[in-house]
Amino acid sequence: MMKAKKFMTVLAIFGVMVTSAFAIEKSEIENLPFMKLETETTPTIVGVAAANENFTTLVTAVKAADLVAGFDSNGPFTVFAPINSAFDKLPEGSVAELLKPENKEILTSLLTHHVVSGKVMATDVLKAINEGNGSFEMTTIHGGLLIASLNGDNVIITDEKGNVSTIIITDVAASNGVIHAVDSVVMP
Repeated sequence: MMKAKKFMTVLAIFGVMVTSAFAIEKSEIENLPFMKLETETTPTIVGVAAANENFTTLVTAVKAADLVAGFDSNGPFTVFAPINSAFDKLPEGSVAELLKPENKEILTSLLTHHVVSGKVMATDVLKAINEGNGSFEMTTIHGGLLIASLNGDNVIITDEKGNVSTIIITDVAASNGVIHAVDSVVMP
């Protein structure tokens, strides 16, 4: 009973999340460095994220949830990876609460809600949006639904609760898939 109460408390924290009040400036996007590597030397998704200072919160969360081995496996996976400032948009104290060992299940759920099986490149997403009359539904490895659509020239990802995240960088190669950086955390 206590575990369910704690789960509901953490979910309630996320319920007050403001989804569109924060914008990422173009200059901030241009300062997100990614290495262009050859396929043979490209690290896994976790390795690519760990090598980038804009994903320190994500990498810390992946380690806390014991998901490194899973995200280092063969895949392929497509990860809609929240940058550090995406986690900063969560209500104060949320990240610290999620990183506690007793919230590992909730953290795992949250992180796997950002991952889709298969390698879905930006062109694939755009094509599917156009063929799907303006939207493209993707099932996460968590079992949830993410919907890609266009907002002007931007591809946005909407979760089942209506939270919206904008893809700010696309097609970052990893040996076991691809990363698309997003500006907000989506919820399971």
